Formats: sequence, structure tokens, C-alpha cells
Amino acid sequence: MTDAAWDPQALDQQRVTALVAQSPPHGLLLLDDTGRPQQGRSSVGVARQYSGPLGKVANCQVVVSAHYVADEPTSSAPVHWPITAHLYLPETWAADQARRAKVRVPTEITFQTKPELALALVDQARTWGIPFATVVADAGYGDNPTFLKGLDDRHVVYVVGVSSTFGVRLPEEVQAAALLLSPRPRRRGQPQKPRPAPLYAAKAVLDALPEDRWQTITWRERDGGVLRKQFVAVRAHWATGGAQFSTSHHRVCTGPEGWLLGERPVPGERGEVKWYYSNLPADTPLQRLVELAHSRWPIEQFYEDAKGECGLDHYQGRRWDGLHRHLALVMLAYSFLARQRWTPAPLAGFSPLRRASVVPGDPSPGARVALPRCGVMAHRHQPNRPVPSQADLTK
Repeated sequence: MTDAAWDPQALDQQRVTALVAQSPPHGLLLLDDTGRPQQGRSSVGVARQYSGPLGKVANCQVVVSAHYVADEPTSSAPVHWPITAHLYLPETWAADQARRAKVRVPTEITFQTKPELALALVDQARTWGIPFATVVADAGYGDNPTFLKGLDDRHVVYVVGVSSTFGVRLPEEVQAAALLLSPRPRRRGQPQKPRPAPLYAAKAVLDALPEDRWQTITWRERDGGVLRKQFVAVRAHWATGGAQFSTSHHRVCTGPEGWLLGERPVPGERGEVKWYYSNLPADTPLQRLVELAHSRWPIEQFYEDAKGECGLDHYQGRRWDGLHRHLALVMLAYSFLARQRWTPAPLAGFSPLRRASVVPGDPSPGARVALPRCGVMAHRHQPNRPVPSQADLTK
């Protein structure tokens, strides 16, 4: 992991290039992070910080990753695979040259927030030709104005979770504020500067809507049942900075017009109230907004399966290079398993994996099979034998 000379980014790119050639176009790019609990303070990037899996602040490392999933929101088994991942380096680590040198953090690595790392992953995905059309992320990223502005500047379509206090401005009020003329300058001092439109919290806007605006939407089947909630959506601008500031103040920002989406349980059922924001166009159906808002689950499945099946949490080294090589190998193993689960029938517009790329041959006498209850993938005289079922490959 540390002594051999190989680049984990090069391995990721080679793997991704092969998977892109076999994946449907216009997919989704999922962004998220996960914590790896660690003891002590010597492992690279370890610090007391929020860990999603633990649901609290703990001593851990945090890894930000990107994931591709086919745009099949109603499917319970869409094509999906990890792209790449980067360790989040806390500011205390980034500024400590002695600690950096001890764990071999490259000199070009500077402090970046998790939303900034996520934007870098978006750029990486574009460079590698990932066929995505929409970015999906949770409220840890959706609540960050820098992240939203970065996506808007890149002309990326997105659907992100937000919190109840997420700031928005109403389109009609934004237009009215833009039409207001600045008053004539006073004899002394600077003229009064125009004020932005009123700023509202997402919860307040949706709570003010009449009950008949809420609709019951079903978006996917799961475990023999259906997933359904009540939803409502209104057009709004994401925004920061209240009316006490002028429009030229650095705290004031008004993003492009988009959708503010609200979610609540169906009357008589249990569930959380949630909020989302999207820059999809005004003619987007509510059903489509709901399906995209609930398309993040494959990256959560990746974290769970990669930790349970591929050893994501098992790295015991301390260095930067060793950790990122471990992440690259985990993603390689997971991608192999994910590839075996794909429907054998070729999807329109791309070619299935060539069997010729698998070296045929029977296992050595007495050799143990890598996966429980799994047969040989390719036999010397039966190179086209079907692969084992999904249940035999993953839990």
C-alpha cells in the first residue's frame, strides 16, 4: 500500500473508462461522504468531526466520494458504481506541516471544505467522461451556498436536500425588487442602495401553502410494498442575506429560479418532513422531482456494502498514499461485484462486457472459491457459462 509505486487516480480512471463504455448515458452523479472511526490522532486526517454512520461527532476520518447511477429512479436495482473518493483533510491538519510530512500528504493538497471537494469531484467526473446529466446530494451539501453557486456556474442540473431554514426568495418579489428605482442622491453622503427581496425559510414557505396543494406520490417498490409520501413544490430562488443588507453586500446572494420541494408522511403514516431544492426547469413534473430527490440510495448502499463486503473500514495504515490506494482497491472490488449484477441483456446504446476479457481456466485443485456458494466464473471449455445469481454475489 505504501512502498509500491502506483497511482490510485490512474487505477480509478482506468476502471471508470471501462465502466463508462458499458453504462447508459444521461445518468445521475451522486455526491456524499462517510466517516471511518479511528482511534488516536496519528492517522492522516483523523479528528473529532461529524460521522454520518455514527450520527454524532467522533474521532474519525471523513471520505468524500462520487457515484454513478443510471437514471432509473423507479428501479430497485439500477446500474451503479463508484467513481472516486478523496479524504477530507481538516484545517488543523492542512496547516500543520509536521503532521503532513509524517503521513506523506502531497504539498499540492490544501484545505478544502467538503462542498469544495464535492465540486472538484464533479469536475473530475466531467474530465473522465462520466455520462451524467444531474447531480444529487443531501442537505450537507445543499445547504451550502458556495456549493450551489459552483453547480450553477458549471451549468449543472441538480436536486439537493436542504434544511428547514434554507433561504429562498419568491420569483415575483425578486422581479419587483429589480424594478425598484434607486432614490435620488442626497445632497450629502451616498445614495441609499436598493434592498433585496424578502428572504424566507423553506419551511415557512411550504407551511403557508393550502392543504389541497399537497399530492400523494408513489416513486418505487421496495420489499413487496411501495414507497409513498405527500409532496408539494413551488418556484423559488435559493438565497442568502436578509432585507437589512443592500443588494451589493457580500452576504446577499440570489440564485437562479428553481423548485422548492416539500415532503411529509401520508396522513396516518409515520415519517419525517423533508425539504429539497432543484434548478430543474418550470415544466418539470412533480413526479420527476420526487423520483430524483429519492435517487440517492445507491451511494448509501455502496457505503454499507463496501464496508461489509469489500473492507472499506479495514485499512490500518496512517499515510495519505496508502489510504487512497486502499480506497481505489475497494472501489475496484465493488465495481467487479456490481458489474456481475447487471442485467445480461445489453442496454440500448452500449455494449456488454466482453467475455474474452476474462481469462478462462478452472481453479487449482483444492482452491477455495472467493465468494460463498459461488461457482467458477469462466471454465476452460465453457467460457460463456452464465454468471451466478445476484443473491450469490452480494448479500
